[in-house]
Amino acid sequence: MYSSSGTTKEFSDPTKGICKIMMSCPKLGLHTALDQSGIRVSPDVVEEVLKKFENAGMLTNQFFEWAGKQRNYEHSIRAYHAMIESLAKIRQYKIVWDLVNSMRSKKILNIETFCIIMRKYARAQKVDEAIYTFNVMEKYDVPPNLAAFNGLLSALCKSKNVRKAQEIFDTGRVNEAVEIVMDMDAKGCRPTSFIYSVLVHTYGIENQIEKAVDTFLEMESNGIKADVAVYNALISAFCKVNKFQNAYRVLNEMESKGVVPNSRTCNIILNSLIDRGETDEAFRVFRRMIKICDPDADTYTMMIKMFCEKDELEMAHKVWKYMKSKQFVPSMHTFSALINGLCKKGEVSKACVLMEDMIEKGLRPSRVTFGRLRELLIKEGRQDVLDFLNQKMNLLVKEPLCD
Repeated sequence: MYSSSGTTKEFSDPTKGICKIMMSCPKLGLHTALDQSGIRVSPDVVEEVLKKFENAGMLTNQFFEWAGKQRNYEHSIRAYHAMIESLAKIRQYKIVWDLVNSMRSKKILNIETFCIIMRKYARAQKVDEAIYTFNVMEKYDVPPNLAAFNGLLSALCKSKNVRKAQEIFDTGRVNEAVEIVMDMDAKGCRPTSFIYSVLVHTYGIENQIEKAVDTFLEMESNGIKADVAVYNALISAFCKVNKFQNAYRVLNEMESKGVVPNSRTCNIILNSLIDRGETDEAFRVFRRMIKICDPDADTYTMMIKMFCEKDELEMAHKVWKYMKSKQFVPSMHTFSALINGLCKKGEVSKACVLMEDMIEKGLRPSRVTFGRLRELLIKEGRQDVLDFLNQKMNLLVKEPLCD
């Protein structure tokens, strides 16, 4: 199964070795390339690779399947959760539930598994499926508790399904939601930071900034330590009413209290600034945030799209190169942002190279992006290139693991 020791020495760092193979090897030959490398995997190595390739979809799943067959190795709960998140991003829900069943057979299912799935369904605007996930927990021998309930409400609110969250709260108004929290407190069932983050976020959506701040202060007075989710909700509330200086003060408070901002923190501020057309400030925030936390696919996509729309393709390429230097695998949306920018500037050959790379990584381009490139290729009389890309696309579509 393993190759000679000489081959193994080539990759003294197993994680870097696997990443190098995955970045360069065609998806269909990945298992063979990994077998021939002689690399031995451990839970830490697999989890790190899954994190780096969280946006690579079916390529990541190929690695996950290969790792699961290796001698003296068992997937950790964290590995399963990382794979579930990756598959849910490309809406491969059947495989997600296959993994859930695999976890059940190994008796390693937990509350967090279902919270991840609820969050991903809600983000895809599949509200009924998110609620279904909560309701079937009992059938999977994982009784839903307050944390699961919090997870469902939080997922719905963060995906802008606040009304549905309030229906589940058996209420149609924010004030009644607050009453429920007060009632919980009176009965000795103290609200968690999750519940407070839902309330702060809900007030933010409703433009009730004073109540959002009061709720945050009330949480602190009740002795509940603010976590990154609550801080993000408060920053979002300030950004929604264009109080960016207040948002920056919250960011400074987080750092002073040892609460590390995450990519979500960065994305909230960037999205609001870009929507207001404050692109220079957005880039300043981006440069500040990459020193504090690792950007995610949404971060890179926003920045690349922003520069492409400003006709600053060179800056978009700089963000892309920085992303690649971090061995971060772009998502379908990140690829599309740069491909669309290249098409807009008439740089068809570069767009084709990116499109091929995207398909090779198991990511199917949207009809809009592929259609835009198709029109340009036809206009330039490059039917041979279009046929080549169509063949690549057809292979991807015909694979049994894809929709």
